[in-house]
Amino acid sequence: MQRTARAFWLRSPGHGEIRDVPLPEPAAGDVLVRTLFSGVSRGTESLVFRGGVPESQHTAMRAPFQEGDFPGPVKYGYLNVGLVEEGPRELVGRTVFCLYPHQTRYVVPAGAVTPVPDSVPAGRAVLAGTVETAVNALWDAAPLVGDRIAVVGAGMIGCSVAALLARYPGVRVQLVDADPARAAVAAALGVEFALPGDALDGCDLAVHASATEAGLTRALELLAPEGTVLELSWYGDRRVSLPLGEAFHSGRLVLRGSQVGRVSPARRAHRTFADRLALALDLLADPAFDALISGEFAFEELPSALAGIAGGSLPGLCHRVGYDTDGAAGAC
Repeated sequence: MQRTARAFWLRSPGHGEIRDVPLPEPAAGDVLVRTLFSGVSRGTESLVFRGGVPESQHTAMRAPFQEGDFPGPVKYGYLNVGLVEEGPRELVGRTVFCLYPHQTRYVVPAGAVTPVPDSVPAGRAVLAGTVETAVNALWDAAPLVGDRIAVVGAGMIGCSVAALLARYPGVRVQLVDADPARAAVAAALGVEFALPGDALDGCDLAVHASATEAGLTRALELLAPEGTVLELSWYGDRRVSLPLGEAFHSGRLVLRGSQVGRVSPARRAHRTFADRLALALDLLADPAFDALISGEFAFEELPSALAGIAGGSLPGLCHRVGYDTDGAAGAC
């Protein structure tokens, strides 16, 4: 009898469902992974859930193990932590991270999984893809000792960037967000917090991750002459308007895009995707990152929970999905 698993599919924009899916037999060099946790990448998955991926970006936005196409039906997601049940001897029994959608069990090539260090709890490891984005962003930004930096937007990406910047010597870091409740997260990460109107200006670097026009405008306003805004937000099919007729030219300001789909040019010659992901997992040994986990719900609740996340009724940062760990889900 063919084995099956359960997977979350977006049937059409705004309508998700759990489906039974066939589970292929592992070939030589494959692993069979039983999912322990997955994470909802709030910004990107909300955009996908709403059907907001522009047609011009359908190819660029594909996740590594995505099935289907935008706007749907599509199986999408990329923050998965599981236990290897079958495969090469050195991986069986190991907890691994994989850029796989929300599914109870799955089969992938062994090279597609990265072992989670013993120092990192499985529930925290769902943040690996987010921290990997932050690593790539800081390779792009190349902050210097003593820099004055604002991180505008205290979502998953912004908080991950701020957490890494907190380790830089002599750097002044402010996490800027319109939600005063994010002050507690900033404190847990070891950085200052400011509402947009109270943020300190004169910044050498502003990292923008709020995905709002107002946030990007404020990031530009906070720069010192010849400062740089590193743009990490993904706007999908929305257009934004910026005050480029004000201090942008006289201040010789820089607005630079950054995206995790390619390793930063600053490290591309001697770092692979696997190197970058392994580094992100090592960095997650810091328990401060637990502040980014807003709560947990069961896999079967994912359709309604994602609707709440995308619609704004379920606020927070990373919502973690818990799976049945007794081995029953996805059985033969």
